Amino acid sequence: MNILIANDDGVFAPGIQALAHALRPLGRVVIVAPESERSGFSSALTLDRPLRPIEIAPDMWAVNGTPADCVYLSMNGLFDFEFDLVVSGINSGANLGDDVLYSGTVGAAFEGRLMKQPAIAVSLAGPEVRSYNSPEDYHHAAQWVHDFVKQGLPALPPRHILNINIPDVAELQGAKITYQGRRRQSKPITSHVDPRGRQVYWIGLAGEAVAEPKRGYDEVESDFFAVANGFVSITPIQMDATNYEVLHALQGQISA
Repeated sequence: MNILIANDDGVFAPGIQALAHALRPLGRVVIVAPESERSGFSSALTLDRPLRPIEIAPDMWAVNGTPADCVYLSMNGLFDFEFDLVVSGINSGANLGDDVLYSGTVGAAFEGRLMKQPAIAVSLAGPEVRSYNSPEDYHHAAQWVHDFVKQGLPALPPRHILNINIPDVAELQGAKITYQGRRRQSKPITSHVDPRGRQVYWIGLAGEAVAEPKRGYDEVESDFFAVANGFVSITPIQMDATNYEVLHALQGQISA
């Protein structure tokens, strides 16, 4: 099996190194990742300048672009062979609820949505103040991914991926299939004047998770709930964002 690994924390990030090490027993692992951190780039592709993939070690490539660029290049001509699976991560920090709209980790996985097997995005969900500086910090999460892939990935409809969040706890309680939760409105921006007298702004922190009851088929719980209670959250998400329930109602309200 040929496995492509990407991320948004950069090619030298400890999470991607731990993931690659854990997955190598399953086949050929190729890392193609941004040359530096590209968090928050979602599925952005670089269209205004050329990309330069550089092989910095055997099967380890750095790209002067976004996470999605890395997967796009890898699946469209950078290599003379095809990949069987795309794994994006392991991200330093959670990608829960509305975070998936901005996440470069999820964006890279979505570029692999046409794979024969489901592409997966993996994040380590720990305390906000925790810094992950060593591949050892990701060892247990990487081993969980190895075991998950080895046992055979579940079938998904076309254009779907799995968004996986692994809590940073001493002992996992298991895994739950979850729905994508939501956050409250983001915190306000902060404004400052820089040394040259220009007004600058910092994007505010993400809003708090909304505590919602179980809902949907078989009372599925949210990704926030699962991680908060020590469970790995596995959420199937899709490219098609059409609201089909509203679609037909709108047809009756808006004339052609």
